[in-house]
Amino acid sequence: MKKTFTFLLSCLLGSAAVQAQKIAFEEYDLPNGLHVILHEDHSTPIVAVSVLYHVGSKNEDPKRTGFAHFFEHLMFEGSENIARGDYMKTVQGAGGELNANTSFDRTYYYEILPSNQLELGLWMEAERMLHLRVDKEGVETQRKVVKEERKQRLDNQPYGTILEQTYKHAYTVHPYNWVPIGSTQYIDQATLEEFMDFYKTFYVPNNATLTIAGDINVKQAKEWVEKYYKDIPKGTREIPRPTAVEPPLKGEVRDVVPDNIQLPAVVLGYRTVAEGTPDYYAVSMLNTLLAGGESSRLTKNLVDKQQKALFVGAFPMATEDPGLSLVFGIVNAGVKPEELEAAIDAEIKMVQDAGLTQSDMDKLRNQVENRMVNAKANIAGVCEQLANYHVYFKDTNLINTEIERYMKVTKEDIQRVAKQYFTKENRVCLYYMPKNAKKQ
Repeated sequence: MKKTFTFLLSCLLGSAAVQAQKIAFEEYDLPNGLHVILHEDHSTPIVAVSVLYHVGSKNEDPKRTGFAHFFEHLMFEGSENIARGDYMKTVQGAGGELNANTSFDRTYYYEILPSNQLELGLWMEAERMLHLRVDKEGVETQRKVVKEERKQRLDNQPYGTILEQTYKHAYTVHPYNWVPIGSTQYIDQATLEEFMDFYKTFYVPNNATLTIAGDINVKQAKEWVEKYYKDIPKGTREIPRPTAVEPPLKGEVRDVVPDNIQLPAVVLGYRTVAEGTPDYYAVSMLNTLLAGGESSRLTKNLVDKQQKALFVGAFPMATEDPGLSLVFGIVNAGVKPEELEAAIDAEIKMVQDAGLTQSDMDKLRNQVENRMVNAKANIAGVCEQLANYHVYFKDTNLINTEIERYMKVTKEDIQRVAKQYFTKENRVCLYYMPKNAKKQ
């Protein structure tokens, strides 16, 4: 029976679409500072429980990078009332699934459960907010896990360090200089006391957003929230928020990165703006114009027609502080990186000089609308978006209205941000080269 329900749950998550109508929600704060968001949707018998802690890699000590990501793992070690190794087993045993992720700006934990297991999910998240087991055994176990993850995802993965190297070259003052996975060296050097201090500073209710979405009874959900969370003490420590402002680049930053690859890659990182700012929406649509789909300009011209690249991509990194837009491509056999770079530059210059047609804009608006509807296509997506909009924008209702910001973007806006941000003077240019190739 358990396997049957898990299978059905998986199917529901994949196929149950949340319609494009308004997402209704209720939100409030507990006296300890915990922000609570509730969304009731009875279309499927499942519920999502999430806690977003407003701590990411940018909140770390530069000599202790990787702490936020380390806690993504440590939070599954158990608590005073959940035995080591039982956190995942308990959720999965109830027919649910769970996971977590870390970014520059936040760490996000969630469970997707049958709706009759809502109380279980709330209790478990409260347990690790109040009683997380931070001890030598757990820390040493997760040191090994995190180091192995870095080897698999970055160090031993072809092109795996692209984000790390691009941000390292693009930032010198702001903590976006390092990526969330952090440094193995610093994780090895950190003491148990340092990990406990990090937990007591950031993993507190006044730095957290609890979101419950799905097949719930709001009155009952509120009672359980009160039962499990109201007595968790408010954090008393100051929560560090970086204030460093990265100075403008003084010109193009170029470098060659040797890697275990067969074909070179060209990586361009343009310094742009924070998510939610007016220009962010124009920058996002510019990236979609360049590489959003098979008929996008870079794919159609550089991959299909000119065959200078095997693959191209372009996307803005959505970050709380001013971030990057990445444009990159894997060079086709027999093509030099310089040729691909020149071809990318030519496509961007075409936007800068000629702008967009009305047909371009109509297509972009359709793509944006489709993307935003798909982001709310299951209850897990709705749950995460509600939390993100509250934390990053202080406006949870943007889940219903942010699309209007995209629709206000004009052809002239996209042309303007292409001219303003997508310049050689405002970018990092990296050539990823096979280790046995001569440095360019």
